[in-house]
Amino acid sequence: MKPFLISLVTLTLLFACQTQKKSPPAEAPFLKLSLAQWSFNKSFRSGNVSPYEFAKLASGLGFEGLEYVNQLYTDVMDSDDKPTAIQAFVEKNNALAAQYKLKNVLIMVDNEGDLSTSDEKNRLEAIENHKLWIEAAHKMGCGSIRLNLHGEEDKELWIKNSISSLRTLSEYAEPLNVNLIVENHGGNSSNANLLMKVINQVGYGNCGTLPDFGNFCLSKNWGSLKENKCDNLYDPYLGVSEMMPKAFGVSAKAYDFDAEGNETILDYQKLLSIVKKAGYKGFIGVEYEGEHLSEEEGIIATKKLIEKIVSKL
Repeated sequence: MKPFLISLVTLTLLFACQTQKKSPPAEAPFLKLSLAQWSFNKSFRSGNVSPYEFAKLASGLGFEGLEYVNQLYTDVMDSDDKPTAIQAFVEKNNALAAQYKLKNVLIMVDNEGDLSTSDEKNRLEAIENHKLWIEAAHKMGCGSIRLNLHGEEDKELWIKNSISSLRTLSEYAEPLNVNLIVENHGGNSSNANLLMKVINQVGYGNCGTLPDFGNFCLSKNWGSLKENKCDNLYDPYLGVSEMMPKAFGVSAKAYDFDAEGNETILDYQKLLSIVKKAGYKGFIGVEYEGEHLSEEEGIIATKKLIEKIVSKL
């Protein structure tokens, strides 16, 4: 074959190979979505819907993970034999998660005593109560349990007591591969700077945070920004930024939406950008806590908003 023809054939083949190359696959989203059970708290607390319907509801709305709330299970919380009741809780929910092919992500633990109280007897009792839920999380394959740090208003005492409780529980949870994550959930815990002073002094790698987008009201028991009437607000964007380096979870709290589907109190674009910049790649929990939409409508609106923003980040 003549040199000219060889060159022509080579160029033709090279061009053909280049044009046949497949486009690189689209980058997967940097996070996965789980559903916080509290989003359906009105339905569950009314008694009209069993909390054991949670997996079915989450699956129907297109979620990948489940975030349980212990206080919604009255069969457990009101039991005279809580260890046995928790074991039944574990077995039922494991079966349901498997049935609907969902991941057990975490258990939010409430009403099990104050871990930051200066009453030593009550604090130690609270620690023992939380150990039962650490064991439950281990049996369910949950990565974490969410704790509250309540019980003391004095900042220095709150820090001291919180560190002591978290060290004990972190040591207990470490061999079970369970993380202890503290949510900004009212009082001193909604002061992210103060909370991080605690987390950074515990000294265990399995002790971290659960930044909640909306719980930064220092003057409310649970920190909620509902109705946007907080008289002592910790900057939510600063707070999430401070908590993200130790985050094992993220709670995307939403209250209400405008005509374009944007949250009316919180700048989700800014918040999710902070989450991504921190390198977080775990589950984000959808938690609707508004009044103007039904629970299901609010969950769907929150999920759509997150998906819309994440697709552009």
